[in-house]
Amino acid sequence: MTHRTTHKPQLSFIGMLRRSLVHRRARSFSALVALTVSAAVVTALLTLYADLNAKLHKEFRNFGANVVVTVPASSGTGVALPPGTLAAVQKAAGPDALVAPFAYAVATTDRGTSVVVAGTDFAAVRRLDSWWQLPQWPTAPNAALLGERAANFVADEHAVELTYAGKAVTLAGAGRLKTGGDEDSRIYIPLAAFTQWTGIGPTVIEVQIPGGAAAVEAALTRLRSQFPALQIQPVRQLVEGESRIVDRTHSLMYGAVLLIALTVAVSVLATLSASVLERRRDFALMKALGGSQTQLMAMFLLEALAIAIAGVVLGYVAGSAAAWAISQVNFHTATLPRLSVLPLVLLLNVAIAALAALFPVRVLRGLQPSALLKGE
Repeated sequence: MTHRTTHKPQLSFIGMLRRSLVHRRARSFSALVALTVSAAVVTALLTLYADLNAKLHKEFRNFGANVVVTVPASSGTGVALPPGTLAAVQKAAGPDALVAPFAYAVATTDRGTSVVVAGTDFAAVRRLDSWWQLPQWPTAPNAALLGERAANFVADEHAVELTYAGKAVTLAGAGRLKTGGDEDSRIYIPLAAFTQWTGIGPTVIEVQIPGGAAAVEAALTRLRSQFPALQIQPVRQLVEGESRIVDRTHSLMYGAVLLIALTVAVSVLATLSASVLERRRDFALMKALGGSQTQLMAMFLLEALAIAIAGVVLGYVAGSAAAWAISQVNFHTATLPRLSVLPLVLLLNVAIAALAALFPVRVLRGLQPSALLKGE
């Protein structure tokens, strides 16, 4: 008798666990779906979060310079930057920084209209301002890139005639530029041709510092220390806007994870509570056969844990695929699955399942086997 009494609760424990997961498929499936969705969304968010900063900073780099180096206004009009400044700025800004020189003059077109002409290094600007909209980047030494509005100031877009300080020059039109900004009212030509024509050297250097606000501030400190006579200013709208967007994106992801966890916890709580109410007689029978309160609670928690782990496996696969797709569509670069997020997803799902099981476990404690088995 002792031998049989010892094993009945254990057989009942295993049988009830199997019965709950297999025969009560609707309840188990409902909890599994909720925990799978939780694991999938959290996996996707954590996978994206792992390299979110790098991707956002890369996207902001497409908006051009975030630091501008100029000659102070007090130095007088037309005063160029000292020779060698461009290379020194590049060195101080860092090897990953992008720099481009600019020189400006107000010339007259063949229609007698004044227009701002900028001399620059097109190869450098192509890397710095890749967001510019134009048919193709000029390569000819006498090319003229016409801003969308500036093109209306010239008589012939293919042979652009300009005059500065009584000196005329004819340049080959290389297409129109459209940015929606001041660039649309300018004509851009190669810096060498500009300097030879006007005698004016670079007066502005636009710099793009990779990284966030901290990296920009560190670069500004170095530049100001090395070039105290120059005016070095950040493009505040870009730097501060980048910082705000990164911070808000982080907050949004944290909030999304919390909201999902709470929603899934409520769903699983409802499912597990209904499961306990349906199986009150089974639990009462286990108690009557000698099963302890600890065994009942362990069986119920093990059931929730099994569903949570299954949800993590399915959710990790689905979430990794979703992260890859989101990254590919929005950033045009694939985000590969990260095993490092798996422990966090597992911990969250197990915590949700355990918390959701607390109320049903309290119901188990109050079960009265004699009354339930009598049908009361």
